[in-house]
Amino acid sequence: MTDREATNAIQDLMPLAATLGIRADAYGSEVVVMSMDWSPSLCTANGILHGGAIMALADSAGGACAMLNLPADASGTSTIESKTNFLGAVRSGVVTATSTPLHRGGTTIVVETTVRDSSGKLVAKVTQTQLVLR
Repeated sequence: MTDREATNAIQDLMPLAATLGIRADAYGSEVVVMSMDWSPSLCTANGILHGGAIMALADSAGGACAMLNLPADASGTSTIESKTNFLGAVRSGVVTATSTPLHRGGTTIVVETTVRDSSGKLVAKVTQTQLVLR
């Protein structure tokens, strides 16, 4: 699947991803990379990208990573827990979320996501648990 095809699939599956302009840069069971442009419409005070926008990007990447690691008899996944540590502010450029699976189980999938700014600086670290739906 090309990045464009993956972006279209993700935006169709998760309409919020389309609203935020989230795109897929890599899309596989071992790693999912999604990015989003900084925009004044996604900011809080002082032009800082809103934490909720960063969390939505991370949740989208993590959810896609979990989907790509579902057991054969599963129908989908849903986030049941998410822990975010914010480590820096984003005031311009692009933010990129990279998700990798930590645990692939029959009931839950645990995913770790790093979020970096355009310079590569770590701005957030997210660990989430996804419920396997049947």
